[in-house]
Amino acid sequence: MSVAATARQYWQLTKPRVVALIVFTAAIGMLLARPETAPGTPIPPPSLPPLRPALLGFLGIWLAAASAAAINQLLDARIDAKMTRTSWRPIVVGQITPGKALAFALALALASILVLDVWVNRLTAALTFASMIGYAVVYTVFLKRATPQNIVIGGLAGAAPPALGWVAVTGQLHPYALLLVLIVFVWTPPHFWALAIFRRDDYARAMVPMLPVTHGVDYTRWQMLFYTILLTLVTILPWATGMSGGFYLGGALVLDAVFLYYAIRMLKPPGELFAMAMFRYSIVYLMALFAFLLIDHWLLPTTAASAMAWQKIG
Repeated sequence: MSVAATARQYWQLTKPRVVALIVFTAAIGMLLARPETAPGTPIPPPSLPPLRPALLGFLGIWLAAASAAAINQLLDARIDAKMTRTSWRPIVVGQITPGKALAFALALALASILVLDVWVNRLTAALTFASMIGYAVVYTVFLKRATPQNIVIGGLAGAAPPALGWVAVTGQLHPYALLLVLIVFVWTPPHFWALAIFRRDDYARAMVPMLPVTHGVDYTRWQMLFYTILLTLVTILPWATGMSGGFYLGGALVLDAVFLYYAIRMLKPPGELFAMAMFRYSIVYLMALFAFLLIDHWLLPTTAASAMAWQKIG
């Protein structure tokens, strides 16, 4: 087998499309980051983060996400073999042995923690390690197989990257960083349940207790609507707290209106493929929402007065 073919197999082991969304939100967290200031003190205008911690932080977070994805595939190989969506994965088809996959994942994890601890800061290393363990072990080994609320509880690990990016360039866990985490956390259930509805036969065959399997599709659709409404409320918070301004709010409300349309339409969808349409939109939604935050932050910064008001609250 050629070196290029082998490299492609190991690349697929890292779930590159999933990891791309993770590191995108981490990068936005870096670009939105602002240092902690004393209450009543005007915050400085937006500026580019320091180059070295930003680049090395990005690398370290990517390595951790790739390692967690590889461990997930290793531990889920039996399940993946029973699901059409995942039956092609490298470990399942025998392209990569479990031993080699484990060595690869551990090497990525070690490299991640080394980069973050030595060249970024210890808080980023600790939070990234906790997030990696949360997804690769707590979610994959326990929650995924134990409860239909697996994606809700385990979603916290997947929601952490914006805060990891923020901490990488500031060394501080600011309330605004936690607000970004909250957005991704609330976004995760309707995003993933749309896919779970479409792939519910796969999950049933693999005996994974996803919500559409354990509680039925109708119940899951109502839960998706509930979380989408909650998401709409949560995405108003950056504006309400002074983190962002009117440009972000307008963009967020448009994105939320479309998301709500999908969630309401899902109650009586026109066909099975509509769930996948909502799933695909949810990815565009998150990327666009964070893009609006970034544009608002850099081109239309909020007033110092509104930011100072939030600091008094926080």
